[in-house]
Amino acid sequence: MKENPIGVFDSGIGGLTVLKEIVRALPGEDTVYLGDTARVPYGTKSRETVARYATEDAGFLRGHNVKIVVAACNTASAFGVDELRKNLSVPVTGVITPGAEAAAAVTKSGKVGVIGTEGTIRSKAYSKALKAIDAGIQVFEAACPLFVPLVEEGLLDDPITDLAVSRYLGGLKAEGVDTLVLGCTHYPLLKGAIKKFMGPSTALIDSAEATASEVLRILSEKDLCRKDSQNPSHKFFVTDSPERFAQVGRAFFGDRLDSPETVRLGCA
Repeated sequence: MKENPIGVFDSGIGGLTVLKEIVRALPGEDTVYLGDTARVPYGTKSRETVARYATEDAGFLRGHNVKIVVAACNTASAFGVDELRKNLSVPVTGVITPGAEAAAAVTKSGKVGVIGTEGTIRSKAYSKALKAIDAGIQVFEAACPLFVPLVEEGLLDDPITDLAVSRYLGGLKAEGVDTLVLGCTHYPLLKGAIKKFMGPSTALIDSAEATASEVLRILSEKDLCRKDSQNPSHKFFVTDSPERFAQVGRAFFGDRLDSPETVRLGCA
């Protein structure tokens, strides 16, 4: 099992932010990444549909003998991780609990904003996780459905993106949140526009680093960390549009992103 790869799945490109931090924390590990680009975004889908997608994504990764499954999608973490843990024989982790813990540790005012897809915000998963850590934290949430398409189209620095940021985040800024959880793995790619609008006094929480630390903890506790690998392998799979995935993905994962292979899942 130590020699088996780490498996990461997401609805599209955004999960590469998580994979990048995992590779940084565990540089000797092989990885397998699946971006379900044919069915992105997950955030507008029902709980039942997202849970089914997550099951299919995890099943694909298990077909590659991964030793841990990481749901790098916030919506899948909210709607699918519990079911995956019941049905898989390997450890499973998501991004919500690590992100909530990081936000709770940073906030000084106790006012925490959370932005995410419609599904993630509807689930109240971050609110529940934050309240479980500290019942006194005030949580202000906003769905930002246009952010994922903007990232997928590569519009990271564009007037349209600035307009969307001001439209979605205006209420949170008015509430005076001092910490903002980027509750979708696509959103860190919009950090520049978000920081510009929210101002320097608002801490932005990207759950990718915290999730990577959680993966390291789990593998260490189970004695599953690979030792002394000089040439780790990173394999990429998508369900649609491999060229666009590679083009946009390399903007923040670098040249380590090889051309992905296209696969078919379920009815995709």
